[in-house]
Amino acid sequence: MPAALVNVPAKAKRGAVIEIKTLMSHVMEPGYRHTAAGEAIPRDIITSFTCRFNGTEIFRADLFPAIAANPFLSFFTTARESGRFEFEWIGDNGFVASASATITVE
Repeated sequence: MPAALVNVPAKAKRGAVIEIKTLMSHVMEPGYRHTAAGEAIPRDIITSFTCRFNGTEIFRADLFPAIAANPFLSFFTTARESGRFEFEWIGDNGFVASASATITVE
């Protein structure tokens, strides 16, 4: 079962730039490798990541076979209001995972 770790400050001052960090536990397979018998190992990667704040998309990343296993993403946003961050990872073979975190802006 995939596991997501997200790091969002619990509180921030209005107008402060905050860093958001995410880590998704996922064994990435780029689709370029072969078994000892010569059979191709099918691709199995996370293809996209989206972060929404109070329902509005604020960050998106498209991922490709060169991304490492357990992809770590870090990005910045400005704290304007209290609310909820929703994180979503989508990948091959029907992979979908999500997480959320809240922030209080003072």
